[in-house]
Amino acid sequence: MASSTEDRRFEVLRAIVADYVATKEPIGSKALVERHNLGVSSATIRNDMAVLEAEGYITQPHTSSGRVPTDKGYREFVDRIAEVKPLSGAERRAIMEFLESGVDLDDVLRRGVRLLAQLTRQVAVVQYPTVSASTVRHIEVVALNPARLLLVVITDTGRVDQRVLDLGGVVSDEDLAAVRGLLGSAMDGKLLSVASAAVAGLPERAPAKIRDVLVRVATVLVETLVEHPEERLVLGGTANLTRNGNDFGFPGSLRSVLEALEEQVVVLKLLAAAQHPGRVTVQIGEETQVEQMRGTSVVSTGYGAAGAVLGGMGVLGPTRMDYPGTMASVATVARYIGEVLAER
Repeated sequence: MASSTEDRRFEVLRAIVADYVATKEPIGSKALVERHNLGVSSATIRNDMAVLEAEGYITQPHTSSGRVPTDKGYREFVDRIAEVKPLSGAERRAIMEFLESGVDLDDVLRRGVRLLAQLTRQVAVVQYPTVSASTVRHIEVVALNPARLLLVVITDTGRVDQRVLDLGGVVSDEDLAAVRGLLGSAMDGKLLSVASAAVAGLPERAPAKIRDVLVRVATVLVETLVEHPEERLVLGGTANLTRNGNDFGFPGSLRSVLEALEEQVVVLKLLAAAQHPGRVTVQIGEETQVEQMRGTSVVSTGYGAAGAVLGGMGVLGPTRMDYPGTMASVATVARYIGEVLAER
């Protein structure tokens, strides 16, 4: 679509998308003439609709005289959204204040997902920060009593892992200080994968008298560090799926979308396609390449702090969605989650 005739046809397509999203009803040429100042006769609009239908941008549901957009029509519409309209200043302040009052990483992500679900009235998903992007900010070793330790690992993404460890024997303050020093030098400031390898190698190089303690500590820490939090998703607004249930377009589709959400790996793959902070990716219908989600669109982006992408987040809903509004909400919430995490 490039010439002035094609530009006008795109205006017709845009009007059909807007009206169909707003009304859920197939759109006829008469309604377009009444609702939109397209500056041409109804005969011209009927002709434009015939061309749009022949080219696969709109289609006629068998029970109706009106037309609805196809996946290809939504794609053209989304590709022509020149820039995502920002939310208002009041909306942005409210979002920032809500996220800033989160007490830790878990709380900030849960709040972000709740907000996105409310703003878009769809299902919102956020992926926990990926292991590969996280570094150890600090390792703390606290003696709860002479035979019991508390290990606390804090990462630069704000993730805090705590493990209590029974030593099976008493450890002196001096030995504990040596263990603490070795762990700090092996882990502080290192990527989690590098830190876990360094910890695993500590016991064989340690003085004999603290080797047993280090073996126990290293075993617990390696498990903690190589856990895969990137395989954790926070979901919000799943009830919105049932509200939009009739929009998914084929029998049993709502159930299949719910099944795909339960198979977190499917959603993680979709989010992985969108790891660009500041850029919103839209996958429409069959572009998701997931059979259970062929009536579904995913609007997603990466969130991060200090230029690094920590994970993906976005919104999942029927292809009949408010793309400009959804894209603006996803972009804004992702940006503010990044800013809140960068401040911690």
